[in-house]
Amino acid sequence: MSAAADGGRNGDGFAPAARLVDLPAGSVLGVVLPDGRRVCLVNVQGTVRALRDECTHQAFPMSAGELRADGTIECAWHGARFDPASGAVRCGPACDALDVYAVRVADGVIEVGPATWGGVSAPRPG
Repeated sequence: MSAAADGGRNGDGFAPAARLVDLPAGSVLGVVLPDGRRVCLVNVQGTVRALRDECTHQAFPMSAGELRADGTIECAWHGARFDPASGAVRCGPACDALDVYAVRVADGVIEVGPATWGGVSAPRPG
């Protein structure tokens, strides 16, 4: 099945999200995937991570926040901080972790896949 025929996916659960050149180290970028998921891409010292683009505290877009020097991403609204690798809360007021998605880069294109927790693929909660 072609990427166009499966809604922009590559037939393996990954969908193109952005060009790598549009996400330099230390930056944050909000994107909408072909399936409608809103994802926050984060480039932490050259490693691209993908998180659900909605703070678990008050549903503010994480992509409106910033990447801190300690490697956490901070929500711009109330200052909740999360680990981009695991989605874990590192500073309240949020209590629940963010969804984290698998990421790969192919030919300069960032592709986002299924939700993962602790490096193990998991179905996205309904």
